[in-house]
Amino acid sequence: MVEDLVVAAVAAASAGAVYLMAAARVIKQYERGVVLRLGRLRSEVRAPGLTMIIPGVDRLRKVNMQIVTLPVPAQEGITRDNVTVRVDAVVYFKVVNAAEAVIQVEDYRFAVSQMAQTSLRSIIGKSDLDDLLSNREKLNQGLELMLDSPAIGWGVQIDRVEIKDVSLPETMKRSMSRQAEAERERRARVINADAELLASKKLAEAAATMSAQPSALQLRLLQTIVAVAAEKNSTLVLPFPVELLRFLERAVEELPTEERAVVEERAVGREPEGRPFEERAVEGPGARGWTVEGWTPEERLAEKEAVPEPPRGGTGGRVAGQQDVSGREFGGNEPGSRREGGGPGEG
Repeated sequence: MVEDLVVAAVAAASAGAVYLMAAARVIKQYERGVVLRLGRLRSEVRAPGLTMIIPGVDRLRKVNMQIVTLPVPAQEGITRDNVTVRVDAVVYFKVVNAAEAVIQVEDYRFAVSQMAQTSLRSIIGKSDLDDLLSNREKLNQGLELMLDSPAIGWGVQIDRVEIKDVSLPETMKRSMSRQAEAERERRARVINADAELLASKKLAEAAATMSAQPSALQLRLLQTIVAVAAEKNSTLVLPFPVELLRFLERAVEELPTEERAVVEERAVGREPEGRPFEERAVEGPGARGWTVEGWTPEERLAEKEAVPEPPRGGTGGRVAGQQDVSGREFGGNEPGSRREGGGPGEG
């Protein structure tokens, strides 16, 4: 009798242990438990920790409440401006209502993935290429709204949607690179023109300041020479200041008319005409006839023809009363001239 009771107690304890093992469930901190009893949803959602169910009657489904990262496969579409692109994205979502996630949709992960692909293709068709490349924040917000509307009924909240990459055809990439290069060149030219305008204004102010002080130009010239010489060059280019030329022009303009004409003729490489005889010819003892200084070949020939050859044995001078090409008459008392009344050969 006692043995029967002991066996029964042991059997009951074993059955109780098996029941406890079958009925006990552990729910993790990031999970929630949804219990279906005989196919009907229990109103309460089991919290994390140890919970008990009726084996064979209740069915417990654990739902992960963490944020899920779901990559969206690349979708190919045509933008509003007729450009073929491939766009891929990533969706971040989480379950906020475990019961609806179990009851309202068969597989909420697959449902969110398909809805994300459909919404991404719709966004591609409604957007321009420039928006896909430069205005992604606005597209991300629109894509998030498109996904969040149906996901609310599934007990799922869309936390964030990001467009990862936009793939373009090679021809479109080359066209965009040429466009960007042309735009950068245009900006560079505009910036260069603005710099030239500003530099011209500053140079005009500097020129006005230097015109008030002419010595400033010479100082600036010396600074330039020092800067060029510092490079250890074998050739030194010395600029000729234009102000010096202007100074010479003003100096020539201030001269009298006759002297200015002489300077201008000498500047072009011609000897001036009509100069006084005293400035051009002097008598020299070691020369035959007259020593000519500054005469042209024509003037020398004319003077030679006008002056006759002196007789043999004479002094080689000029006859008294004879005139040169300038009309000056020589007297008999000049050196080398023949006196009236006879020469060395006369009695």
